[in-house]
Amino acid sequence: MIKKILIANRGEIAVRIMRAARELGIKTVAVYSTADKDSMHVKHADEAVCIGPAPSPQSYLNMRALMTTALLTGADAIHPGYGFLSENADFAEMVEEHGLIWIGPKSETIRLMGDKVRAKEIAIKTGIPVVPGSKGAVNTLEEAKEVVKEIGLPIVVKAASGGGGRGIRLVETMDQLEEGYKAARLEGKTVFGDDTVFIERYLQNPKHIELQVFGDNHGNVVVFGERDCSTQRKKQKVIEEAPAIALTPKVREEIINRIQKAVTEIGYANAGTVEFLYENEQFYFMEMNTRLQVEHPVTEMVYDVDLVKEQIRIANGEKLGYTQKDVKATGHAIECRINAEDPETFIPSPGKINEYDAPAGQGVRVDSFLYDGYTVPSSYDSMISKLIVHGKDRNDAIKKAQDALAKFQIKGIKTNIELHKKILDRPEFKEGTKNTIHWLEKFLG
Repeated sequence: MIKKILIANRGEIAVRIMRAARELGIKTVAVYSTADKDSMHVKHADEAVCIGPAPSPQSYLNMRALMTTALLTGADAIHPGYGFLSENADFAEMVEEHGLIWIGPKSETIRLMGDKVRAKEIAIKTGIPVVPGSKGAVNTLEEAKEVVKEIGLPIVVKAASGGGGRGIRLVETMDQLEEGYKAARLEGKTVFGDDTVFIERYLQNPKHIELQVFGDNHGNVVVFGERDCSTQRKKQKVIEEAPAIALTPKVREEIINRIQKAVTEIGYANAGTVEFLYENEQFYFMEMNTRLQVEHPVTEMVYDVDLVKEQIRIANGEKLGYTQKDVKATGHAIECRINAEDPETFIPSPGKINEYDAPAGQGVRVDSFLYDGYTVPSSYDSMISKLIVHGKDRNDAIKKAQDALAKFQIKGIKTNIELHKKILDRPEFKEGTKNTIHWLEKFLG
């Protein structure tokens, strides 16, 4: 049984994991860089250990430092959160080899699904529809030209190991193909250490729909319905919600059944998310994220479940305590990612918090690591809080989010709270089907 968890992460997700562990009676170990010595996750942990200077490669991405800290503090499990090493199969394997519990899918599963080319092949094999494109990796520019001749333009060139919007290039004319192909390979090599790329047809106006899955180590799998993550800027999610009102009950049931079958076939255990593009009532598989998602709270709100606790229980060897028939959504939830950035230029805005006052009330939740007097460091991602609301329906959730944003006070730095207010007030967003993945950037001009 897990008695002590080292959390290999920082910020709000580290605080979130600590809350779940504490409620389960499990002690926690925080790790932190010198830039994070005053962070809330350091203050809330049972133990805290500095693992290096501010740069991530020397701290939160330092596998040896993390593993050594886990062993020295007597932790028997590691939770990676999201980002950093959460989908690093080598780190998961290192944890397993040292006899500790990795709170997530097995290393071989992470390695399998982390390769987007192989993941796409698995999707095809298990009957999940995919975007028309190359049959596998595209190794030369000549191969890329042949694919384009077959499927037509526009296309996107994607890094096989990419994620978070990185390693993707849109190609609209043949003149752009060579530059786009080389740029995607270079970014894949630079950011992910892998220059393998593949090609897909570019969908003109799709929704971004993802489905939360959970499996245990006894062959049981459930799908917690879908999230709509279409409100994006530069392929980065800004607002997420559940459920997706663009889906009909018939389409929803069909895709849930297909995913449950596919995930069961690959023996998936712990949390995962299957991501799709959705256009003209047709799903197209994009990728599977083998970790907890930033937007997991909207699923928690509509399904009344603690997904982090579920992760820990499954890692402990427990069975899922429910079947697909037991999984039912209630109401509607919306999450707004609050970033420390200028709402117009989007330039990061680190600095000292002079006043922090988070909204509260029925159906209102804030996941954050901020407090009065805290200094937001410049070394990491700009997301500083998540506002999550739950209403009886989507209109109710939008109104709750608008009210909560009006009460949300973060002074001393710039934030994108005003941007969220503008988005929620737009008729296209309120209508719910017009806010496709390209809508926000068009709205912003």
